[in-house]
Parts: sequence; C-alpha cells; structure tokens
Amino acid sequence: MYDVIIIGAGPAGLTAGIYAARGGLKTAIVELAMPGGQAASTENIENYPGFPDGINGYELMNLFHKQALNFGVQFIFEEVRELDLKEPVKKIHTAGQVLEAHAIIVAAGSKPRLLGVPGEDVFKGRGVSYCATCDGAFFRGKKVVVVGGGDAAIQEGLYLTNFAEEVIIVHRSAGLRASQIAINRAKDNPKI
Repeated sequence: MYDVIIIGAGPAGLTAGIYAARGGLKTAIVELAMPGGQAASTENIENYPGFPDGINGYELMNLFHKQALNFGVQFIFEEVRELDLKEPVKKIHTAGQVLEAHAIIVAAGSKPRLLGVPGEDVFKGRGVSYCATCDGAFFRGKKVVVVGGGDAAIQEGLYLTNFAEEVIIVHRSAGLRASQIAINRAKDNPKI
C-alpha cells in the first residue's frame, strides 16, 4: 500500500514523486517506458533555470530520476490497464499486478500528434519518425520534412540540420508558434 502513486515519469510525474517522497509519503511512479517522457528525447533544453547554456533533455531527466530515487521513490515499469478510483483505497491494475494507494496523480504526459495521412503507420520507423534526437543520424545527407510550427518542431528541425542536407518545415498556419529565438535560429540556418 502506497500513500501516493503517480502515473507517468515525465518531468511532471518525476517532480510530483520528488515532492511526495520528500514529504515523507510512500511513493511509487508507474511508467511504461523510460523516465523523462518526451523531454528525455529533446536534444537541448534552454528554458530550464540553472543551465545558462541549456542541457540535454536525457541528462536533465536522468537528474530528475536520480533525485527521485534518492528520496525513495519506487519505480514500476509496467503498463497501466485500469484504474479503480471509487473506494477510499484507489487501485491501479497494471499488466502484472494490482497496486493500491490512498491517492493517485495522473501525469501521463503527451504523445506526438499523428498526421493521420495514409501510410503514416506503415512507415513509422522506416522514414517517419517522431524523435529527431533518436533518429537524426538515419537522415544523414537527405532532404527531411518536419511538420509543425511550435517549439518542438522548430527545435527538432534545427537538430536535424546536423545530419540532413535540407530541412523543410511545413506548418498549417501563416505564422509559427515557436519562441522568437527558435524562429530566428531557424531563419538564420541555411539548411532550413
């Protein structure tokens, strides 16, 4: 029996876990994949205080993970299949067990938005990627299209210029939603 179980080990889930465990609560985090969520696959995080030159997302999330472990957070790497929240003791059914807690925090994070175009699912991992940091080297010397106009898309596009011959950013609106510094870097990069 836990005091609190957090679903999701992205930045929000890890932070909640650190605060709960530091406060003396018996805490667990349930995560299907690795700690850090999408932030762990970000090449450079520049808007996190204390790192004036930015920090690699994997490195930052690894620090979050270590800090959570230091405070005694238990990590359970399983898929959550069902929640039972009706009783005072909450239950989480995973692929392999039933966990109980007095409170549950859902910090499930986000997933890349799919385009819904024909062939997208067929070519995932064979030309269609959702992680430039993970797959950038596969696009060495190629022309690459990044879809989106927010910070994530622009940062991924900038990172891909380390490998690709050319990066084309496609966005559905007239203007980009990314931060001005990211937009300026993209405009100044001859490969974009």
